Amino acid sequence: MSDAAPSDAIPFAAVDGRGDFFDRARARLSLDVPAALTDLSAPAVRGDLDLDPQAWKTAGVAAVRPAAVLVAVVDREAPVVILTQRTADLASHAGQIAFPGGKIDPEDATPAGAALREAKEEIGLAQNLIEPIGYLDLYLTFSGFRILPTLARVAPDYALTLNRSEVAEAFEVPLEFLMQPDNHERRSRDWNGITRHYYAISYQDRYIWGVTAGILRNLYERVCQG
Repeated sequence: MSDAAPSDAIPFAAVDGRGDFFDRARARLSLDVPAALTDLSAPAVRGDLDLDPQAWKTAGVAAVRPAAVLVAVVDREAPVVILTQRTADLASHAGQIAFPGGKIDPEDATPAGAALREAKEEIGLAQNLIEPIGYLDLYLTFSGFRILPTLARVAPDYALTLNRSEVAEAFEVPLEFLMQPDNHERRSRDWNGITRHYYAISYQDRYIWGVTAGILRNLYERVCQG
């Protein structure tokens, strides 16, 4: 089941070029860590529950595990986002398209530091080529994670070395395509007898959905909308 998301804001083309995108991101985001990352009593209203808050209550799930992902935007004339495809034999989310990332370890100084560490471990992205810009909204998932996405600028001359036990492939998707609201579909599926609603983005032969598409939608709302 699907419905196209409403075309409710300016097109990406109105964000005039890569410099303006990064400038807008720096102006609208910060690296202040939200209290709700670890304080379960603090407000946190983003994530899988956005499109249907009642489903969250009905499911009776609790998102309690802090995690971080890297939303890596490569600084080219036409910027691109680095995404990964998880290997088919992983215990969870096998074969899905994702951002580099994972749980925040006690030795990680910040969530951004965790995101950079995971990107190094998963795809070999060198930390000296990454400029963290700011955090997007905390994203709560039905699988129990409280994900804090770090938006970052990546130097265009980056190179990758994939951890083949976790990542089958890494690839680029044009930022302009991802930031077009007409490309954001709202879909639904059954999950343990509950109808879950989520975003999905189809690009060429890639199907980006769930948490990854939801975070991209949040990037659009926080940086490119209005």
